[in-house]
Amino acid sequence: MTDSADVRAPALPAQPRGGGIGRGAEPPSEQWSHRFVEANGLRFHCVTAGEGPLVLLLHGFPEFWYSWRHQIPALAGSGFTVVAPDLRGYNDSDKPEGIEAYRMSHIVEDVVGIIRAFGRERAAIVGHDWGGAVAY
Repeated sequence: MTDSADVRAPALPAQPRGGGIGRGAEPPSEQWSHRFVEANGLRFHCVTAGEGPLVLLLHGFPEFWYSWRHQIPALAGSGFTVVAPDLRGYNDSDKPEGIEAYRMSHIVEDVVGIIRAFGRERAAIVGHDWGGAVAY
């Protein structure tokens, strides 16, 4: 070990691209598309990109699809169809009334319905935080 080291690292920008969180910071839209699908009697907003085996990205609480903005292009570029839905009650997806509407069994049925809405019977499911519990 030496007394001093010459360590160099790239400088990080002071702010995210676009100046902050939300649509202004969104990477170029040609990296993905927005669409709505019907599943389990509800309308779900989904962001999609790529072609290949289906990967479903489930966000945490209190997030929405945007929390996957860095992983979407990477997975799509690696040969996957990527779908990042806004789960029931979040962002642009339907928000049914009553606590009963948010039981885990209903949310799991939503995920199965979203997979089928994309014409698939199976998917690799990745979850973060609350989305991890749903994925499990």
